[in-house]
Amino acid sequence: MNAERQTVYRWSFIWSGALVALVGAVLLGYAITLTDAWARVSTALGLTALSWGGLLQTLSALSLTTVQSAMPASVGLAGPEYVIAGAAAWLVGWALIASGIRRAPASTEGPSPSAGATLYPRLAQYRDFYWSTLGAYGGGILLAELVLILLQTFLSSGGGSGAAGEKGLAPTVAFALSLIISSLVAFACGFVGASRARRVAMPEATIGVIYLGLPVPILLTLIDQNPDLQLSLGYRLREVTYLADMLGRPMIGYWLVFSLLVLMLVLGINTGFIAAGSGRLDLRLGFELFVARRHVGVFRPSLLLGTLAVLMFGIIPPLIVYGIIRAVEAAVERTRIRTLGLKDPLAAASALNRLKLREQSPTMMMTALSVGGVGVGVMALIIVLSVMSGFEEDLQKKILGAHSHVVVSKYAGQLPEYKRLMEQIAKVPGVEGQTPSIDNPVMVLADDEVQGIVLKGIDPETVGSVLDLRQNMLPGGSLDHLEEPTKIAPRRSLGFGKEPEEQEEEEAEDPIIGKSTKSASDKVLPGIILGRELATILRVVVGDRVNVISPQGAELGPAGLIPKSRAFRVAGIFYSGMYEYDAKFAYILLAEAQKLFGTDGPSGIELKVADVDDARRISQAVSRELGGYPYRSRDWGEIHRNIFSALRLEKLVMGIILSIIIVVAAGLIVATVIMLVLEKRKEIAVLKALGVSDGGIVKIFLAEGLQIGVAGGLLGLLSGLTWCYFILKVGIKLDPSVYYIPALPVKIEPVQTALAVVIAVLVTYLASIYPALKASSVEPVEGLKAE
Repeated sequence: MNAERQTVYRWSFIWSGALVALVGAVLLGYAITLTDAWARVSTALGLTALSWGGLLQTLSALSLTTVQSAMPASVGLAGPEYVIAGAAAWLVGWALIASGIRRAPASTEGPSPSAGATLYPRLAQYRDFYWSTLGAYGGGILLAELVLILLQTFLSSGGGSGAAGEKGLAPTVAFALSLIISSLVAFACGFVGASRARRVAMPEATIGVIYLGLPVPILLTLIDQNPDLQLSLGYRLREVTYLADMLGRPMIGYWLVFSLLVLMLVLGINTGFIAAGSGRLDLRLGFELFVARRHVGVFRPSLLLGTLAVLMFGIIPPLIVYGIIRAVEAAVERTRIRTLGLKDPLAAASALNRLKLREQSPTMMMTALSVGGVGVGVMALIIVLSVMSGFEEDLQKKILGAHSHVVVSKYAGQLPEYKRLMEQIAKVPGVEGQTPSIDNPVMVLADDEVQGIVLKGIDPETVGSVLDLRQNMLPGGSLDHLEEPTKIAPRRSLGFGKEPEEQEEEEAEDPIIGKSTKSASDKVLPGIILGRELATILRVVVGDRVNVISPQGAELGPAGLIPKSRAFRVAGIFYSGMYEYDAKFAYILLAEAQKLFGTDGPSGIELKVADVDDARRISQAVSRELGGYPYRSRDWGEIHRNIFSALRLEKLVMGIILSIIIVVAAGLIVATVIMLVLEKRKEIAVLKALGVSDGGIVKIFLAEGLQIGVAGGLLGLLSGLTWCYFILKVGIKLDPSVYYIPALPVKIEPVQTALAVVIAVLVTYLASIYPALKASSVEPVEGLKAE
């Protein structure tokens, strides 16, 4: 029997009922499987699990909407015996569980001597449930989600359409502002609800988050999986879904944002309880911070310097040095005390007692470990995320150097009117360069080597304003030789192959057939630019002849359509630093590409914008300038979405994994604060007897946990930045032939670095809430009972 709840549990009935109910659930699931109706009933089951099912059925009944009218007529019932048996077993199981829980019989003893006395005020004012607090918590999380969605859409679109839409913010900037404002809304609602209840009110918070907070992320998650929702809501929420899709897994973005809003609600709840738990608003922290600082002693120079030394040089060398210093100090001090004891035993005993007091207590040791754990987590998070940001920046620079920021094309067909379009695009603010291009897959052959590549036709005069092709050219070739192929020297004139005098002289033109009989190696051929890896695969150098075979624009031959084949001479070799591009791309003159592919214009216009992070808004502005259909514009984030979303997702997952180190340190913080509470029960009782409120006690122990988090976060920040600077300046060498970079790249992002420290402080703050609440529940009589 549970004496507190006055309830009797008959576990034989409970376990038997649970087993019978499980059998019923299995039978019902088997019946649904026979009917192949899981897709239809999954939504109803999910709503029932959240207790929304009964409400929706009640509303349907009130509106006289039958269940059959909402179901297709073709749905049949297979295996009715399983349905009946499963439903019966389910009901019987729960009936057994209910019968196993009984209220204990009333006590036969008479009233106690205190019957009729005034109830303890704190207990007399207690209420089980606050509807206003539930409204504040649930309405707050729902309002925060709606504010985030609506504000993100408003700011990204500029508050309207047409010309006004051109003034919209970049998606990332709009999201940052929207997230900050919605987080403040959730925090404020949590603060108001806790102030009203004068307690944390976890039942109200749980119900509010589940019933009013979960529907929005669930709906956003289902949009990608339900075609009907995509048609009805997809275009309205395109700004939100586009930003979440940058991670590659939109649902991860939805649930991370939801978790952040719930976290801000919890912080608001806790802050509201601390500030108004005593019945009046009290935001003063001077006394509590003073007590916490003297109590836990986190900011002692010896602790901070020792922890910093461990973070900078590892754990073994500092511990060895520390052990040597402490052993020497102890030996010297005990020798002094022994010498003193020969003269004055009482003074020696006092000195020995002071020596013992200076030794660290177990709580101080736990504090040092907690600070070190938080510091290690922050340091690792900063270093790893900075290295991954360096890789991302290097990859983005190489990709955007070999590709444009925005591509304008038609939904179908070429752009013969590209010159007029380029004049219109030049009017759009933010466009810095543009060049026409055409690309198609082809086969390139050189002697016995063959390789499938993407051949791009470019305009050498304008391509430099968009791509870094001219800067990536290796010595020995030139991009200008595409327009002047006569300047491309054949390979043998560069000193390769046979000497000219060893070659037989050939006539320039045969007098009978009227065609040139000049050697193929000496003919003037159009130029082609190859990547370094592609040239290595084909075993060619500048001046060599290669053949390009294109399936597009096939020519009619004796045996039917045959692919086009054209000969080109290597005019130059480029090196972008990306193996995929250096091995798969080649460039020729735009006019030559149109002849080879049989087109009347380029396939697209490539643009370079001033701000790559604002490419999407500029892309939309270009599309509006061109009048929309049949023209379309795609930014680099959409074109290369897979690779960049994979990088962002990898960084996010790595950050979450490394944050586990901070969570482990948070467990140490919980243990440390609990030990402090147990050590200081008498002091807590004295403070409460002197009039300190529950919120004041919570402030003290939260301040102690925050001091550990702030100290560990700052030490981790300092050591992490130091290691990043060391890697950046000294460098960790890599094999360029494997990684295509000479050293490990590092990029320190201020927001990302600050976020690592903020995460550490928030985790330590959350870890301190439970011990602080337990400390506030200590009654003065209980704390002083043993005194």
